[in-house]
Amino acid sequence: MTTPWAGLVSAHETMMERTMAPKLIRKYSPEARDVIFTIPNLISLFRILSIPVIAFLITKHLMIASLIVLAASAASDALDGYVARTFNQVSKIGQILDPIADRLLIFFSVGALAINQVIPWWMLIAVVLRDVMLGVLSLVMAQHDYGPLPVHFVGKAGTAVLMFAIVGLMVAEIDASMYWSQLLHLIAVACAIWGIALYWTAGIIYMAQALPLLRTDQPSSTLAETLAAPHEDNHD
Repeated sequence: MTTPWAGLVSAHETMMERTMAPKLIRKYSPEARDVIFTIPNLISLFRILSIPVIAFLITKHLMIASLIVLAASAASDALDGYVARTFNQVSKIGQILDPIADRLLIFFSVGALAINQVIPWWMLIAVVLRDVMLGVLSLVMAQHDYGPLPVHFVGKAGTAVLMFAIVGLMVAEIDASMYWSQLLHLIAVACAIWGIALYWTAGIIYMAQALPLLRTDQPSSTLAETLAAPHEDNHD
């Protein structure tokens, strides 16, 4: 039996669907657009410009100041992603700027720590060689009309562990004479070694994904499907 309330509830639900649907589409649209001047891209530009400042402060042993700028840079990284998704400002240039900023931050920070003799030089060399290898790979793939490879979780983990190590080393250098600073330094160096190992593991994974594609020279439109196919059954 239909009650008078049923029609009222149905009308209310229909009105809510019509009101909320456009908002949901705008908020969660996955399409990356060919636009440059967006708020997230400006935030990413600020983040990139802050990286040399962080490195300079580290070389001058101004660790507290460098940590403050690093915290602002990290906050901007979270902010630009939130703004891009919420206000439908995801752009192709933004998808390129974000990983570039991550790599520049790691390179400049590790380089500054090596200059200050906080870490050995081989760590900087290992980071640079890996990024040069992937940079050359990206150029070769672009010549074959391939876009960037999908980010692997091992690469994300390596970046996260390296960033933790960098922050730990900076905090330990605030007062290196303290016992807790020496202990934190050892932990951070161990994390840096682990992060570099993950960094290189991800690089090898990217090479293993790219080389078969370059040999067969498949159309660029099938890149995502080809890479995702072996892993489709593993998604929850």
